[in-house]
Amino acid sequence: MARLPRIEFADIPQHVVQRGNDRQPCFLDEADYRRYLRGLQEAALAHACRVHAYVLMTNHVHLLLTPTTIGGVSRMMQQLGRGYVGYFNTILHRTGTLWEGRFKANLVDSERYLLTCYRYIEMNPVRAAMVEVPGDYRWSSHAHNALGKPDAIVTPHPIYLALGCDDAERRLAYRELVRQSISDDDLQMIRSYVQQQRVLGTTRFQAAIQAMSGRCASVRPRGRPRKSTPAPDK
Repeated sequence: MARLPRIEFADIPQHVVQRGNDRQPCFLDEADYRRYLRGLQEAALAHACRVHAYVLMTNHVHLLLTPTTIGGVSRMMQQLGRGYVGYFNTILHRTGTLWEGRFKANLVDSERYLLTCYRYIEMNPVRAAMVEVPGDYRWSSHAHNALGKPDAIVTPHPIYLALGCDDAERRLAYRELVRQSISDDDLQMIRSYVQQQRVLGTTRFQAAIQAMSGRCASVRPRGRPRKSTPAPDK
C-alpha cells in the first residue's frame, strides 16, 4: 500500500520525532552530538525551516520547527539524515540504516499546545532521569530558551516572543512555565498525536486542517473499532 503524504502546511509548526532503529543508540560520544547539531543547523538553513526547540536523546531526537514551504521539513530531514548516517557509519565501520523508518511529525497550533511542546521536548532528559533539571543537559535548546546561552540553531517562535517585552523577561516567563509540571493527560496527548501524526490543536484548528487536507486530524483510539450492536426488532 502506498504511504499517505504527510499533513503539512507552510508556516505551521511541527513536532518531529526520529528514533534509532530497534531503539539502538544514535549518539555514542560528544563528537556525535556536535556533528548532528551542525548538520541540523545546515539543513534547516538550506530548506528554510525555523527550529524553535530540540533535544538529542541517546536513541532518539525531538525537534519543534516551522517550515516556510510545504515539504521543507521532509527535505531538511532527508539532508540531515543522509549526512549524519554517512558520518556515523564511517566512524563505526558499519553499514545499513540507523533510523527506525520514516520520522514522525504532527502539526502543532496555539499558545497552549506550542509552549507545552517546547516544555515537553526540553524536559525529556529530566523525565528519563538523566539530569535533575533541564539546564544540566547539554544537548537541548533549553540553555538558549530559558537561560540565554547563544545557540545559532534556534529561532524563537512568535508565541515564545510574546512571553515578554525583552529577552530577560521572556526567559523568566519561560522558566516559570517549565517549572510547572506537564499533566499526564498532556503527556499522553502529545505522544499520541505525534505517533499517529495528527493535528495537535483546538477543535476549530483541526477542522480547518481536515477540510484543507481531506485527512483525519484527530487521534483515533487504540485497538479495533467496536462493532455496533444492532437494535432489537420491534
